[in-house]
Order: sequence, then C-alpha cells, then structure tokens
Amino acid sequence: MTEEIDFILESTEESMEGSIGHLEKEFLNIRAGKASPAMLGSVFVDYYGSSTALNQVAKISTPDARTITLQPFEKSMLQTIEKAIMIANLGFNPMNNGDIIIISVPPLTEDRRRELAKQAKSEAEDAKIGIRNARKEANTDIKKLEKEGTSEDICKSAEEEVQNLTNTYIKKIDELLAAKEAEIMKV
Repeated sequence: MTEEIDFILESTEESMEGSIGHLEKEFLNIRAGKASPAMLGSVFVDYYGSSTALNQVAKISTPDARTITLQPFEKSMLQTIEKAIMIANLGFNPMNNGDIIIISVPPLTEDRRRELAKQAKSEAEDAKIGIRNARKEANTDIKKLEKEGTSEDICKSAEEEVQNLTNTYIKKIDELLAAKEAEIMKV
C-alpha cells in the first residue's frame, strides 16, 4: 500500500514543481526595464505559412540594457518580423534599418512598474492555485486508499507529507514573487 502513497507523493511533487516552472517562465515575460531576449518569447512569425517562434527565424541579442536587436536569417523576413512584433502588442516600436531590426526598450514609469508588480502577483497567485489543486488531488487519492483499507495512520502521515510539500512550494512562490517585485521596482 505504501507504494501507492509514494506514487501519489511523487506525482504531487512533480505537479507542484511544474507550477513553479510555469511561474518562472511567466516571470521571464514580465519585463523589469532591462532588455532581454525572453521579452520576445511570445512573438510568433508567419514563416512560409506556418506560425514559427521568433527565435527560429532571427538571432535575438541585447547589445545593452535598453536595446534588443534581431538579425533575421533571411532578409526577406524583415517586414514580417516587424509586423509580428507590432501585432504581439508588447509596447515596443521596432525600427528596421534594412539589415536588422532594433527595438529600444523604454524605461519603465512608476505606474507601469506598479502594473507589472500587480501582474507578477497575479501570476504567483495562479501558481499557488496550481499547488493547492495538486494538494487537493493528492488528498482525494489518499482518502480513496483509506476507504480501500490502507491504515488510517499511514494515510494521516501521507496527508501531513502532502501539506509539508504544499507549504514548501507556497514558500518558494512567495520568495520568487518577492525577488521579481524587487527587480521590477528597482529604478
């Protein structure tokens, strides 16, 4: 019976780890004033009829903290990439010089910083919901095992273990959020 409980605990931890991974990815998309290629991670380009990630059709680099440059692998893609960045509505104004696309990342205003901090909190809350859902699922599975005859003590200790995992991952989310908020609010 403890094999089943070990499996439940492992899959719960895996699910919680997935929530953390997703949160970290979402945090990369929230720009904190410093240029980063990850800011363009959500941009897709129409590449010969198929939707392709921007980093598959151009080399993305950041020569300094306020600039992103894109070097298309094919010159014919310049306008298409420029249009895709505009459509993505990231608040960037790409400039095309015939060879590369240059994006100047505007400095963040105080209001925009607060907005981004709010967005980060929202993403963190979504991750916490994912953690709590994993806990609920695990506890439901443990209760089923208890009804099937697993001893009450084993089930109680498994539920405590699930709660400990939950507390650990919620704390991790709070730490990630605090770090992201500090990064956003730093002028």
